[in-house]
Amino acid sequence: MVDLPAPRYPAKMVEAGEVSVRVAQLPRPLVFTNGVFDVLHRGHVTYLEQARQLGAALVVAVNSDASVRRLNKGSDRPLNTLEDRMAVLAALACVDLVVPFDDDTPRALIIETMPDVLVKGGDYSAETTAGAAEVIAHGGRFVAIPFRFQRSTTALVERIRASALVSQ
Repeated sequence: MVDLPAPRYPAKMVEAGEVSVRVAQLPRPLVFTNGVFDVLHRGHVTYLEQARQLGAALVVAVNSDASVRRLNKGSDRPLNTLEDRMAVLAALACVDLVVPFDDDTPRALIIETMPDVLVKGGDYSAETTAGAAEVIAHGGRFVAIPFRFQRSTTALVERIRASALVSQ
C-alpha cells in the first residue's frame, strides 16, 4: 500500500464564521463570485478561470442545500451535497477559498468580504446582483462574464431524465 499525502483542497474550504480571517490573508485585488455549482461543467470552469484572471485571489461562495431548494431548481436539487460541491470547487487551481452561505443571496457575505471585483454570469447586471451596489460604493467594480459555453446543470439534468424515460 502506498502512503499518499493528504489532499490539499480541504484547506481552501472555510466555514462562514471564519471567512473574514481567511480573506484577510488573501492577496488583493480580491474577486468574489457565488453560485450553486451542483454538477460542475465546462461553462462553470471557464467562468471561474476567467473570474480569477480579474484579480489575485478568487473566493467562491456556494449556496447551502437549503438555499438551493429555495431557488426552485427542483425538489431533488441539489444533486450533490454542499460538502461535495465545495470540495470539487476547492480542488480547482483557480479557486483560492470556498465558503458556504445559507441566505437567499450572498449579500451579507459580500459586504463582510468586500471584494474588489464582484463577478456574475452574463445573465446578471449590477442592478440585479445582490451586493453589487455595496461593492461599487466601496470603490470596487462589478463584472458580468459573458457565457462562452452554453451549459446549464438544469438542462443537463433534464437531458439525463429524458434519456432515462426513453430507455424505459
